[in-house]
Amino acid sequence: MTDSVARLERTALCDLFLTVGPEHPTLCGDWTTRDLAAHLLVRERRPDAALGIVAKPLAGHGERVRTETAEQPYESLVRRLRTPPRWSLAAFGPLDRATNTLEFFIHHEDVRRAGPDWRPRPLSRAYGQGLWAVVPGSAKLALRRWSYRVALVAPGYGSAEVGNGSDLVTLTGDPGELALFLSGRQRVAEVELTGPEELTARLRKARLGI
Repeated sequence: MTDSVARLERTALCDLFLTVGPEHPTLCGDWTTRDLAAHLLVRERRPDAALGIVAKPLAGHGERVRTETAEQPYESLVRRLRTPPRWSLAAFGPLDRATNTLEFFIHHEDVRRAGPDWRPRPLSRAYGQGLWAVVPGSAKLALRRWSYRVALVAPGYGSAEVGNGSDLVTLTGDPGELALFLSGRQRVAEVELTGPEELTARLRKARLGI
């Protein structure tokens, strides 16, 4: 695969943005595709506002910038998102893969799976490997408040374990489905959970992600 998953997903998401238009629903609460495109653009081009994603004291500023950005012409938002600036993390291969692989894959699915009659995409093995390379790291962040062990099993790709404690929950699925589950999209992620019933039920409803 010549291009990284991050770059391919960026292109595919931008194409989908234009296909469905600015008012299409997403899995990101009440955000439309316009809102999501603005979020991604601000995240990449406005570091001062992007900090609001993880720093609550700055959340208000970040949301104001995102709202103002969303008022710009939709096609312009998508065009700028398609080609990141040379000074951004996306301009450097390893950093792009580390920071954007799951970001663009998950948000691509946020648009796809908010529509009717969606189906999981058949992904090539190279694609799956690109996703699996970053899933275990994201699991440590997503499950940082979880007081039990969680085993991640991606058949054909590998396995990993995060957390501490004597109880174990096993989460099995393709790398992309695991990524969606761990990002808080449990409702649409096609995975299998095994382990103590109380814990699997809690994990299905837990607030995961950043």
